[in-house]
Amino acid sequence: MQRRTDGGSFTLSPGEQALVSVPSMESPLSVLPDEAFENLLVVSATAAPEKVEAIVRQRGGDPQKVGVVPVTGSQVEYDGPLWTTDAVDPSDLTGISIRFSKAMEYVMRGGWVVVDNVNVLLMYGREEQVFRLFESVVSSARAKEACGAYCTVREAVTDQTYSRFRNFCDRTVSLE
Repeated sequence: MQRRTDGGSFTLSPGEQALVSVPSMESPLSVLPDEAFENLLVVSATAAPEKVEAIVRQRGGDPQKVGVVPVTGSQVEYDGPLWTTDAVDPSDLTGISIRFSKAMEYVMRGGWVVVDNVNVLLMYGREEQVFRLFESVVSSARAKEACGAYCTVREAVTDQTYSRFRNFCDRTVSLE
């Protein structure tokens, strides 16, 4: 496991997929390397597009190079520079998969795919369905040779669940 100790970000090679343990209150976008903001797709269950845009700007990125699949039960009305899909309820794993697949058309080799909170999917979906979605997302990112960062609050999932997610990825990173 790579553990961040310098207060900076972590890096991935094109096509590399990582299960990332994050503190429950920190946005994983705050620790991405600068190059991630050149071509980034965020499947966000924790941040509205406005918040993602604010973090991108704070990090010096161009919001027009960032896409968001908002995973929320609330209505999302966003009219900004990020490219976004329609919001999808966290219990609608098929809807998430469809929106993710469409958004992947914009991800290039060396781009980044970030799922900001896998735990939310586990709260609303059946575990086996979440694993199938996760495997599909990881496979799609790997096939595009995109870097994948799939964030989880480690202490909020069982060892068995964490192990299954870890098996889909190339490595783990701890930001805690």
